[in-house]
Amino acid sequence: MKEYELTVLIHPDLEVDIEAPLTKVRNIITAAGGSIIREDNWGKKKLAYRITKEDFGVYVYMDVSLPAEAPLKISNTLNITDEVLRYLLVTVDEKGRKALEEQEQSAKSRAADGDNRDSRDSRDGRDSRDTKEEE
Repeated sequence: MKEYELTVLIHPDLEVDIEAPLTKVRNIITAAGGSIIREDNWGKKKLAYRITKEDFGVYVYMDVSLPAEAPLKISNTLNITDEVLRYLLVTVDEKGRKALEEQEQSAKSRAADGDNRDSRDSRDGRDSRDTKEEE
């Protein structure tokens, strides 16, 4: 099973009862032999250009795990599903994902180090900017 990212753009009129089209998409994935790892509803957003006379759409992002033949089945089914305006199904770049996680970890550690340095400077009664000016 390979990991994929699926972003589905759902018709904006269905925002009130979003569970019905989402259940349909989930059933398409599971019927193809896949499983949903994570799901994130990004909400209703304005589109960059009109799609089937619509200016808005509801974006839903999913991390899915699929067998080799499933992407073709899912693509064919989503193409004829009325509730779905557009979709994007791409493979996950493991190297890119690991690099992004490392970047986030280093940013968190830098932020934590910055907080610790600021608290040490404030105990001395000085601001961290004062110490830079003195040097």
